[in-house]
Amino acid sequence: MMRLVPESAMEELEKQLLCPVCLEMFSKPVVILPCQHNLCRKCANDIFQANPMWQSRAGSGLSGSAGGRFRCPSCRHEVTLNRHGVFGLQRNLLVENIIDIYRQQNRPLEIKLMCEEHPDEKINIYCVLCETPTCSLCKVFGRHRDCEVAPLGTVYVRMKSELSDGIAGLIATNDHLQAVMSQMEDACRTIEDNGESQCEHLRLSFAALERLLDQRKQHLVEMITEHQDEQLRHVRTLIRAHGGRLEGGVALVENAIQTMDEPHMSTFIQTLRSEMTPAEKPETSWRSLLLCLSLTLL
Repeated sequence: MMRLVPESAMEELEKQLLCPVCLEMFSKPVVILPCQHNLCRKCANDIFQANPMWQSRAGSGLSGSAGGRFRCPSCRHEVTLNRHGVFGLQRNLLVENIIDIYRQQNRPLEIKLMCEEHPDEKINIYCVLCETPTCSLCKVFGRHRDCEVAPLGTVYVRMKSELSDGIAGLIATNDHLQAVMSQMEDACRTIEDNGESQCEHLRLSFAALERLLDQRKQHLVEMITEHQDEQLRHVRTLIRAHGGRLEGGVALVENAIQTMDEPHMSTFIQTLRSEMTPAEKPETSWRSLLLCLSLTLL
């Protein structure tokens, strides 16, 4: 009776049978290196052929029969080949036998379906009307005796062909969708690039406009400040010019008030005629001052 191997043990065995180069199960012939690590002979040859420096070193060695060198991919041990190259490496027949046994143990078993109504009969025909597999006895004596049937192998080949065509159609559809999605992704990248380019152009344009506005603002501020200073200088000049007149007017008012208190008529008239002459038209100077001031503030 066959003993079942635990699944974990089979997984561990499968890991031990993986080639460190191709990362797949060893393919025969399997060679064992001097460091006791195993490789597919094809992988060993690929490593050796991939490094011409090791091949050139072999030709320059003391031994004319050397076939080259390479390093073990597992432990980096230097492997020296004879004149036969990787074909001179010893085969690991034990590992090859283990691989054969492993593959045989993991080979899917052929499942034979039996008829539910006739347990001793294998299902070997297909009822076209009922669309179900059945056995020959069901066709002769059973519920499918009035139905059209076809050989199971013929139906299998036809359905498998239809499924294959369907898979091919799905693959073609998926490829088309993938191509369309790639185009849409390219369109998204183009839209993003265009948007970033336009935003950058807009930022540069507004930056230039801001610089122009700042320059114009600075120029106008300087013009206003210069005009303000000019107006202030003019008004202050008027203030200084008419300040003396104000002082004279104040003195004139004081003299006029004193004259108003003069009790003697002759003295009053004489004083008025001699001292009050400048005050005959005082509003003339003020009108002139106000006119100059209004013109300055325009």
